[in-house]
Amino acid sequence: MIKIFRRIRQQLLYENKISKYGFYAIGEILLVVIGILIALQINNWNEERKAVIEEGLYLNRLLVETNENITTFNAEINRIKLGIETIIRFSEALKKSDSSDSLLVERANTYFQTGSIYPNFSSSTSTFDDLSSTGNLKVIRNSNLRDSLVKLYAKQEEVKERIRVSTEWALPVDGAFTYEHSIMRFEPASSFLFPTTPYNKLAQELRDNRLDYINIIATHYWIKKDAITMLNTLIHDTKALNALLKKELLNHD
Repeated sequence: MIKIFRRIRQQLLYENKISKYGFYAIGEILLVVIGILIALQINNWNEERKAVIEEGLYLNRLLVETNENITTFNAEINRIKLGIETIIRFSEALKKSDSSDSLLVERANTYFQTGSIYPNFSSSTSTFDDLSSTGNLKVIRNSNLRDSLVKLYAKQEEVKERIRVSTEWALPVDGAFTYEHSIMRFEPASSFLFPTTPYNKLAQELRDNRLDYINIIATHYWIKKDAITMLNTLIHDTKALNALLKKELLNHD
């Protein structure tokens, strides 16, 4: 394009027989300036386009990540609820004086297999970690979306830490109780390591230490209920962010 302008200008100079070098020099300078401005404009457009494409890639990755986390949180809640059910059934069997020996032992078995397992927090954070570590959070132009993203992942860390603290608080008591009462006798995978104990004797031991068992399962009940509350809050917030991501992608250039 600059060559075309130059030819036109030279033709005009020739036709008008203008020979002053100053005008020619000024024209050359103007052409160079115009060329630089056009090049800068094209470069800026290319950079902006690259940023938009990069933003779209991150938004799609975050959408996948939030969907995965919603599935993970729901699965953990369902697992915890199963544990709570075994806690309630075991507690009811312990409190009833007419519970049969076989029922007591069976409820103890199912509790120690599932109800005594602590909540586990797991989430996908690779995309957010990438955005944070590389300083690419600024790629997301929507400030509301960006703030919601940061708050959600901070909330995830809070939930993870709270579950860890609850577990570490209960483990010393739980571990001592497990050893003192030889709880592993009720675990099918390890019961064969112990001397064979008749059902009636196992059931009587459960009755004799009823309050101790209720205290320990109450601890697990509280930890599980607290974890469910926190995970449900995370699911709500994650769904809200997921909706923002979908809306942003619909309006994305």
